[in-house]
Amino acid sequence: MTGTERRQQLLNVARELFAEKGFDGASIEEIAHRANVSKPVVYEHFGGKEGIYAVVVDRETQLLLDRMVSTLHGGHPRAMLEQAAAALLGYVEESHDGFRILVRDSPVASSTGTFSTVLNDIASQVEHILGEEFSARGYDGKLAALYAQALVGMVALTGQWWLDARKPKRDEVAAHLVNLAWNGLSHLEHKPKLRLTD
Repeated sequence: MTGTERRQQLLNVARELFAEKGFDGASIEEIAHRANVSKPVVYEHFGGKEGIYAVVVDRETQLLLDRMVSTLHGGHPRAMLEQAAAALLGYVEESHDGFRILVRDSPVASSTGTFSTVLNDIASQVEHILGEEFSARGYDGKLAALYAQALVGMVALTGQWWLDARKPKRDEVAAHLVNLAWNGLSHLEHKPKLRLTD
């Protein structure tokens, strides 16, 4: 096996193990055992558990971010909402180990950040789109950040739930998310107030 192939093998094994047991539950010994190598081989490539974990998190973070951001270009805002919901759920479905790793709190600083950093990056893209739409419709554009966080959070938390539930099917879940978000957005009050009774 070449050095590059060995490195990729170790990353694949570590990714599976971190998804299964989390950072604290995984060990260099188990990574080495599952890869059928000695511990020094893992240390040689990554310097330790923190190093291999950081690479795994960076790769998954970038994969999710690229997937999400690529859906937020052009088209009607509802179409972009549909694409973004489908993209996140598609990532959950196709890369469930990666998603499990990302939604756990990362104890290691990584170059691209944690899941919350990815969500904030996506929310800023959504905020830009919402800001334009709000201004065009006479709403306060300063509130776009709040709505962007709410929309991205709704989709992300539903993705976490759906990771284990897996029912209904992905497109149906995406359709319900879009239904709630879009129909709610399409009937926004300009100055909402709580209607609580004492």
